Amino acid sequence: MKRIVLKSKIHRATVTDTNSEYDGSLTLDGILMREGDLIPYEQIQVYNITNGERFTTYLIKGRDGSGEVVVNGAAAKKARTGDKVIIAAYATMDQDEMDFFIPRIILVDDQNQIISVKQ
Repeated sequence: MKRIVLKSKIHRATVTDTNSEYDGSLTLDGILMREGDLIPYEQIQVYNITNGERFTTYLIKGRDGSGEVVVNGAAAKKARTGDKVIIAAYATMDQDEMDFFIPRIILVDDQNQIISVKQ
């Protein structure tokens, strides 16, 4: 049996901008993507801690070190600049894989710079 498990999470990121005119997605600092084992166009779940909204979208790589977390497209209606969000990606695994797997948890400060990486 396969199960869907948390692969990686960026915890308490701060939304730096929204752009409802963009076609969709979430633009994320390239360093956060790399450290979180996230790739462009990967599906993610976004949990808005500030207002309780949740949505599914995909990633677009932002500039390395920029700290950008930009909610684009229709999802821009579910977040505002300054909101705190959790960005989570999941993977499908067999039990054998799960026995040894530990998700990557990235903790960031208010400027979306990495405080620590847990794995």
